[in-house]
Amino acid sequence: MASVEALVGGRRRRGVQLKDGAFEALLIVATLVGIATLFVLIAAVLQQGLPWLDTATVFNQPSADPDRAGVWGPLVGSLWIMGITAGVAFPVGVGAAIYLTEYAPDTRFWRLVRVNVANLAAVPSIVYGILGLAFFVRLAALGRSVAAGGLTMAILVLPIVIIASREAMLAVPSELRHGALGLGATRWRTTSRVVLPAAMPGILTGTILSLSRAIGETAPLILAGAVAYVTSTPTSLSSSFTVLPLQVFDWASRPQPAFRSGLAGAAIVILLTVLLTMNAGAILLRNRLQDRG
Repeated sequence: MASVEALVGGRRRRGVQLKDGAFEALLIVATLVGIATLFVLIAAVLQQGLPWLDTATVFNQPSADPDRAGVWGPLVGSLWIMGITAGVAFPVGVGAAIYLTEYAPDTRFWRLVRVNVANLAAVPSIVYGILGLAFFVRLAALGRSVAAGGLTMAILVLPIVIIASREAMLAVPSELRHGALGLGATRWRTTSRVVLPAAMPGILTGTILSLSRAIGETAPLILAGAVAYVTSTPTSLSSSFTVLPLQVFDWASRPQPAFRSGLAGAAIVILLTVLLTMNAGAILLRNRLQDRG
């Protein structure tokens, strides 16, 4: 009898081991496919764009002549949009996350608010573009300006910043809060001196990664006022503007091969450089704050 049970147990263990091995192999294949696809895309872009990438391509304004065309105006426009987006989304998003995590009571209403914030992160970006057009461009009378574009992108990334900040604060051990409160600290002092410093690496990482997503968005900015062809550099919040993704789309849709493959590839390389620089900054900032903690 005992030998039969041992035989059945051995078959079950072998079955579980086979399933674990098959699942691990499936994950390895999925990872390799994703990495290979990324490398193929990057290699194709570098092959097309690097021969056209020089100082003139970076510092010249867009032009109808491919030999004189550059991305300086769209590059500065993208930096303006990212500056406004970060300046609005970070304080508002972190403040909302602090209230929802540390202060809001655990009632049905606030649970509904938390669920809806999470749902807002999945809303298509074009919907935020329509909201920006209706509210910032028309109702607030900002026109098709850098300010309207930056505020539209701020509301696009705001739910992501709130979710990332809440997750970072929830990951702080409750013992730290209870210890501070037990020593007589107020709730705000506990939040500002204990919870926020411990959660700041995660908050900053989530914020910068959300900005990395925003810098590649095009649809909301088209509705909020970005135009495909601007030969000037934005100098104020009321300036007209364009951004790098829209400039890439404009060049890639032109019939001339110099625009379609060469200059569009060079603009993608510049956009990827800005994006990777932001991600590298997020990693360095997170590591530095973790070392201090």
